[in-house]
Amino acid sequence: MSGPVKIQWLAESETHDYPAAVSYLNLIYDGKRARRFANALKTAPVIQFKAKDIFRASGLPLLGTGNSHVEKDRKRIRAGSKLSPVLLVRDTANSKVIVADGYHRICAVYTFDEDAIIPCKIV
Repeated sequence: MSGPVKIQWLAESETHDYPAAVSYLNLIYDGKRARRFANALKTAPVIQFKAKDIFRASGLPLLGTGNSHVEKDRKRIRAGSKLSPVLLVRDTANSKVIVADGYHRICAVYTFDEDAIIPCKIV
């Protein structure tokens, strides 16, 4: 029987995460505001939240292992690959947190441990 899976993280978000965040945020905000959020995320410090708390704050459903992107991230975790910190935006008008990039990573991590600490950048 193997022990618990160790989830490893990069120190900073990957460069390609920011255009992905802008792409998603463009669905919610105008382009200028979406880019402003992404630029602010680039300089935001990495902080940590529990996986279950991110889900509660975002109101998003948990995607299961049947989702191909979640399963891909689960394989990366089992292989010991480091994941990119998640990018979050506070939507104070709706009292929610928007997962601008990293939804599938959060879901994958949660399947191993709902109390897992997830490095995030949040603005």
